[in-house]
Amino acid sequence: MAIKAYRPTTPSRRFMTVSDFSELTPGYEVEKSLITGKKNNAGRNANGRITVRHRGGANKRKYRIIDWKRNKDGVWAKVDSVQYDPNRTANIALLVYEDGEKRYIPAPIGMKKGDRIISGEGADIIVGNAMKLQDIPDGTMLHCIEIYPGRGAQLVRGAGNSARLMAKEGGYAQVRLPSGEVRLIRLECRATIGQIGNAEHQNISIGKAGRKRHMGWRPTVRGSAMNPCDHPHGGGEGKAPVGRSEPVTPWGKPALGLKTRNGKAKTNKFIVRRRKG
Repeated sequence: MAIKAYRPTTPSRRFMTVSDFSELTPGYEVEKSLITGKKNNAGRNANGRITVRHRGGANKRKYRIIDWKRNKDGVWAKVDSVQYDPNRTANIALLVYEDGEKRYIPAPIGMKKGDRIISGEGADIIVGNAMKLQDIPDGTMLHCIEIYPGRGAQLVRGAGNSARLMAKEGGYAQVRLPSGEVRLIRLECRATIGQIGNAEHQNISIGKAGRKRHMGWRPTVRGSAMNPCDHPHGGGEGKAPVGRSEPVTPWGKPALGLKTRNGKAKTNKFIVRRRKG
């Protein structure tokens, strides 16, 4: 999908770009049985306290229920349409199974209206088919990968992402993730063939602050622009340094580069190679 630019009729239009939505099916209709309400909590928890800053004020959205498990084995499905999803970077495809059931899945590159796909053992290695890692040959590009069998896809779900199946040994598959990390995943876990669509999403330029507000992001003020009583970076004459050996959060915790992963995490043993080598 290509990127569309505008004539610079205003300062904000000069740098703003959008997707041309060429992958979408013209005139599609959202499946009403697969949408539900989506509440905007504006970064607040159950007690009403802000736990995620700079959120709130987004446009209203309906959530599309996505089939992450792909557990309807042996039943052919036809792609009814490729649709836009406001809740994620990837586009979604509406599947209509032979028995009449409808489900949404993330749309991979190359999927279009009229394609037929299937999941389960014995499925061909074609884009959109889902099966267990033990049935997929080495070197295949994958997306929507499970971590635990039957739980549903948790890895490689964003626009343009894909992983590669490197090898299989001892009940585990070595999968190279988009970050470069190589991870062991059980052979009973499912994955979908191909690369997620809308790959040009990362090249879109927001262009103006108002567009970011529509997405639910509120303004972020730099700590160095504050007073010392408001932020550890605040104060000083002119553009002063932060006055510390490293940047910190408003509460004094190290920021930018601090490793937060638990060194005792049980899943550490499944990481063959870290993303930074």
